[in-house]
Amino acid sequence: MAAFLGRASRQTRPILQLHNGITTSKARISTVGNLISRRRVVIAAAGAVCGVTLAVTLTQRVKAHLTLEPPRYPWKHDHYWSAFDVKSLRRGYQVYKQVCAACHSMDEIRYRELVGVILTEAEAKQDAFEAEIEDGPDEAGEMFMRPRKLFDALPQPFPNKKAAQAANNGAYPPDLSRAVWSNDGREDYVFSLLTGYTEFPPGVKQMGDVHYNPYFLGGIIAMAPPLYNEIIEYDDGTPATTSQLAKDIVVFLRWSVDSQMNERKKRGFKCLAVFGTLLVCLFYMKRFHLSHLKTQRIAFKSPR
Repeated sequence: MAAFLGRASRQTRPILQLHNGITTSKARISTVGNLISRRRVVIAAAGAVCGVTLAVTLTQRVKAHLTLEPPRYPWKHDHYWSAFDVKSLRRGYQVYKQVCAACHSMDEIRYRELVGVILTEAEAKQDAFEAEIEDGPDEAGEMFMRPRKLFDALPQPFPNKKAAQAANNGAYPPDLSRAVWSNDGREDYVFSLLTGYTEFPPGVKQMGDVHYNPYFLGGIIAMAPPLYNEIIEYDDGTPATTSQLAKDIVVFLRWSVDSQMNERKKRGFKCLAVFGTLLVCLFYMKRFHLSHLKTQRIAFKSPR
């Protein structure tokens, strides 16, 4: 009986080994299949991402191709020896206050920054007093409205973003505090955008209440032409043509992002004057006071 069991165990051992080998091979095959399927999923996802990225890039390039490059204009304040035109700044603030402020805000500009540059202190206080701002809480814990002061920012046309979008057909008017430096063309782009509205060209359909401007990315812009001849009357009697209005508001927006430019140029000129004087003094010291060192002759004699 023992011999029969030993003989049976020896005969079943190869069968078990063969079965285990087949099972291992099946496991390996299933593992390889899982890896292949995972790789296919990863490759498909990467292909989809690349396709979307390529489509977006091509769309942006087509829009950029349809956009005109703004021409270069000779802005006076860009010169090293020039400053902001104060009269143009004052007119630009008037354009913003009477035209642009109906939709756009300038949260980074305070009334005190206008004093001594664009307005007098009395004029700035009067403008601030005409606009109210929510303040508080008071002693009762409630918010209240008060006239603005010099340390307050310029008023916002809408209480929040949703209200601004609802009043402008879903488009949100951006803040103009840094509008000039938010694009590559800077002043040239803003001036061209304000004066470049045209009719829709052939082949471009007008979808909804939008307008066409070749200087805007894609050409389709929700903002209506904001400036036209004699839209306001300047206090100093300057003719309020479209180009004059655009030039003045661009100068004001340029000042809003770099209001310290005049002072910085003044300090630079003072530094140049001081360093120039020091350079002349150093040249004099080198040329005359140290001349005896440069004219000395040192002779070495060998000992006898």
